[in-house]
Amino acid sequence: MVQFVHPSIEDITLTGVLGALADPMRLRIVGNMIKKNDCMSCSEAAPCPNMAKSTLSHHFRILREAGIIRTGKVGVTNRNVLRYDDINKRFPGLLDEILKFAD
Repeated sequence: MVQFVHPSIEDITLTGVLGALADPMRLRIVGNMIKKNDCMSCSEAAPCPNMAKSTLSHHFRILREAGIIRTGKVGVTNRNVLRYDDINKRFPGLLDEILKFAD
């Protein structure tokens, strides 16, 4: 079974978060997740319905490794949740400020 690695709150870095969100697709994924405010599959959070699975997997891996999302397995589906509270605890207001200026 696949085990996902998630950084602890203390290991989430500003450089990692900003680097992950520098990509417009990942920024849109996070924006979609904030709007839904729920656990989502990769395809549900995807900014483009026809995005290749391998591309989605790459974007979600980067977000997970930066500590922005938490991924778990439910059956055969990966379910993702935004680590909003963890990011806010580490960098208060950062996600809100970034998303306020996102397209």
